[in-house]
Amino acid sequence: MRKLLLLALLSLSLWGDAHIFVFHRFGDAAHAATNTSLEVLRAEFEYLKRNGYTVVSLATLAEAYEKRQPIDPKWVVLTIDDSYRSFYENALPLFREYGYPFTLFVYAEATDRRYGDFMSWEEIREAARYGEIGAHSYGHGHMASMDGEAVREDTRRAFASFEKELGYRPRYFAYPYGEYKPETRDAVAAFGFDLILNQNSGAVDAQSDPLDLDRSALTGGNTLAQKLKIRTLTTRWHTPTSWPRDGKLKTIHATIPANVTELEYYVSGHGWQRIKAHDGTVRIATDLPLKFRRTRIFLKQGVRQSSIILVKE
Repeated sequence: MRKLLLLALLSLSLWGDAHIFVFHRFGDAAHAATNTSLEVLRAEFEYLKRNGYTVVSLATLAEAYEKRQPIDPKWVVLTIDDSYRSFYENALPLFREYGYPFTLFVYAEATDRRYGDFMSWEEIREAARYGEIGAHSYGHGHMASMDGEAVREDTRRAFASFEKELGYRPRYFAYPYGEYKPETRDAVAAFGFDLILNQNSGAVDAQSDPLDLDRSALTGGNTLAQKLKIRTLTTRWHTPTSWPRDGKLKTIHATIPANVTELEYYVSGHGWQRIKAHDGTVRIATDLPLKFRRTRIFLKQGVRQSSIILVKE
């Protein structure tokens, strides 16, 4: 038994913290909140190149999870949400210059209806020569406010568009706005995606759920080096993710590694607070009024962190 435990621990030690990042718009100053300038993008790519990071595809990450192969802590995955035309016109040439793979998550209705700010299917097919194409829903709704059948119908429509225009079903899914609840997750997972991505800031490791992978946003200034320092705090959250009826967060409850005894928690709009954990358990009464429709809750010990999002339906 002791030998088996040692082998298990050695196996886990081969796994590191990889990072998945998400972009939206590129070189589009009219939408500053979701934009990355081309100067910042090139600086980020140069940083990855100079510091020995390997940009890998989601397919590489999916294979590692499937086969329980080591995850290199120098792996970086680059994803782009919404399929805005600014990716095709401004950023794709830079991705090609550096030879960096990517996954473009397509907002299918915007492409089907030819909304002016989005790529066409022809442009998406061309982008697929250099990267992977994933699903970002059909209608880009707030899925945390949708029931399971509405989520399933939306995903079926996205599949129909993919099969018609690209000839295949997508292997990967990213939640619109990064929003979801347990019912959403179950409805999406039933379609057999290899990987499902949220937008909880963090890293991914051996114990991450392939159907609930964290990604960090890269918009605005160059925060890449800082976000590459983030490591995974292995956490099993028990805090309910449904919005409380009275709009107050009553408790923060989670299971974490037993060797973590002091850490910090954060709730959107309330700042960081120091707390203690006992025997791998965090359980504190808070009674905090939730100030924002999308509220993040973090647990952090140094560079190790975990987070969840509460969304008002």
